[in-house]
Amino acid sequence: EQIKGLDEQVQEIKTDVLGIAAELNQLEEKLLYPSNTQVALFVSLVNGETFRLDSVEIRLDGKPVAHHIYTFKELEALQNGGVQRIYTGNIQTGGHDLEVSITGKSEGGGDIRETGRFSVNKNVGPKIVEISLAAQSITFKDR
Repeated sequence: EQIKGLDEQVQEIKTDVLGIAAELNQLEEKLLYPSNTQVALFVSLVNGETFRLDSVEIRLDGKPVAHHIYTFKELEALQNGGVQRIYTGNIQTGGHDLEVSITGKSEGGGDIRETGRFSVNKNVGPKIVEISLAAQSITFKDR
């Protein structure tokens, strides 16, 4: 019974530590990315897309801000409707140029290289941009 009691205490402590870690992550994000300058970019695949996404590169105002090479598991998650937050950062209010380049392979084995450009208008408050990827196009949703 003592061991059972100790085990329960250990589990409670683990739960508390995980809760504190989550709170610290939220505080860190608020400090690093204040809501009035925050921009977050999310990547998803268009529903039903079957091409193999190899990598995504993102440039904001001509500067590289994110580059990601996809593993099989990550690609599988995206193909099943998953969404990846690929970048969170700070930008000033006003207009910004966003450029997204993808590489991959088509079902037939051909190389895919696409680049999409989008103008982001940042107002006061957090900005979210959804980037939907397809073999033939890159589309953007501004929120």
